[in-house]
Amino acid sequence: MHTPVLTAAALEYLAIRPDGIYVDATFGGGGHSAAILAQLRGGRVFAIDADAHAADRARALTDPALIFTHANFRDLTSILAHYGVDRVDGVLFDLGVSSMQFDDPKRGFSMTKTAPLDMRMNQYEGRSAYDVLASASEKELADIFFSFGEERSARRVARAIVTRRRHGTLPKTTSDFAQLVAGVVHQPGRRERIHPATRIFQALRIAVNDELDALQAGLSAAIGSLRDGGRVVAISFHSLEDRIVKHALRDDERVDVLTKRPLTPSVRERSENPRARSAKLRAGERRAS
Repeated sequence: MHTPVLTAAALEYLAIRPDGIYVDATFGGGGHSAAILAQLRGGRVFAIDADAHAADRARALTDPALIFTHANFRDLTSILAHYGVDRVDGVLFDLGVSSMQFDDPKRGFSMTKTAPLDMRMNQYEGRSAYDVLASASEKELADIFFSFGEERSARRVARAIVTRRRHGTLPKTTSDFAQLVAGVVHQPGRRERIHPATRIFQALRIAVNDELDALQAGLSAAIGSLRDGGRVVAISFHSLEDRIVKHALRDDERVDVLTKRPLTPSVRERSENPRARSAKLRAGERRAS
């Protein structure tokens, strides 16, 4: 089951107006959208998700105030324009991989489940993780692993992949790829806090989905779509996302930052939902023109 993270804090910073118009830019399991809808009386929620499977979950809410679009949130401006909406009261981003995507072995996001190396949020377009591994140069792979995973062994992992590719033994499944990476990264006798392939998997997923560029574009579109006093709230799960959110809010002259430091889940929420442990929430408010 998908458990939305920092829901109470997200609603507080969105400052929901019953007749307001809101955007859930990452619908996922629909938990945040449902919480917003529960506070509306005449308002609407425009939900966006790159994963086509999210459409079924949106229909399950059976709320006429919810309008779902299968798209990337970088297209937020054109989506709103399609519905004749010029300004909104709030935009929420809950970034990263949803629990449903992570737990579905066919999607290829998890290292612990054997599956094809896919990792695409939208399975109907773009290159899969295997396609990237099979075609990128050694330097391109090393740059991906270092820039998006902050992996110190990026060059050695890239070299190992290219060597396996040259011999026709490039792994095609998540478990085999995780084993290859672990064999390169793991240091004998050293106790690992996380799986040795974690950072490489994160980096590959970010590259496959162009997540960081999409986030920058999505945040810019969100801020541009806010009415005066409207708010943007973003929940991130790793330092690269958080850094982009922080600078997008701090450096935009149209925005007053509401969170000088990011909010994090309580001890109780982290114990009840371990996937919330790395979450950070930041928020900003659109200044009067």
